[in-house]
Amino acid sequence: MICYEFPLNERVRTLLRIEKLYERAQYFISKDDPEAHHVAILTLFEVLEVAGRADLKSELMQELERKKHQLDALKDNPSVEQRTLVAINRETEEAIADLLHSSGKTGQELRENEWLMAIRQRTAIPGGICEFDLPSYHHWMHLPPEARRHDLDEWLSPFQPLRRGVRLILRLLRESGKMTQQTAHKGVFQQMLAGRQAQMLRLRIDDNYAYSPEISANKYAINIRFASISGSRRQLSDADIDFELTFCNV
Repeated sequence: MICYEFPLNERVRTLLRIEKLYERAQYFISKDDPEAHHVAILTLFEVLEVAGRADLKSELMQELERKKHQLDALKDNPSVEQRTLVAINRETEEAIADLLHSSGKTGQELRENEWLMAIRQRTAIPGGICEFDLPSYHHWMHLPPEARRHDLDEWLSPFQPLRRGVRLILRLLRESGKMTQQTAHKGVFQQMLAGRQAQMLRLRIDDNYAYSPEISANKYAINIRFASISGSRRQLSDADIDFELTFCNV
């Protein structure tokens, strides 16, 4: 099965981008190849761009506080597994504390690193980081993998509190929905929301299908069309396609 996630507001869109970029950075940092570590640095700059928004940390803290109040309201509810509730509540409190103790603007340490910012500036130029452009970077790329990995881990570490909060919010969001089986007749599916609140859609489809979903949504309805790319042409499905759909909202 292939899972597609579609954010229905700007906040969730930003959280998904941070999650994806952080995972990509960690993946390439774990490798030994210098070219993989080059990709890790490029991804680190993307993390800095997305996660460096001044109000993002305060928004995350507000969202986590809201989640905590919701969890507190479920205490002593006989239909809720209390041990799980206590564990999630503790994790939420720790995520809030991490964000609270991370001083200043997220990633400010990187912005004050002249060497990193010189690399960032050169990456805007196609082929702009050859050894004759940045000899010191060329030297760094020839350090042992462990030394480069140590630097990369250190540069990524200021984003860890943010990453922890993002991961918790998205986990609670993903676990909040109830999956339903749906069919897109001749590749098209439409559903009126009728007042239903959702922050994200999750769609799962068998990977044997040659089609991928194109999703559009507003506060009134969602529209899904399945299409494939054949050569250079986009081709809409004319067959019925079964898929799983989940509305996520907390």
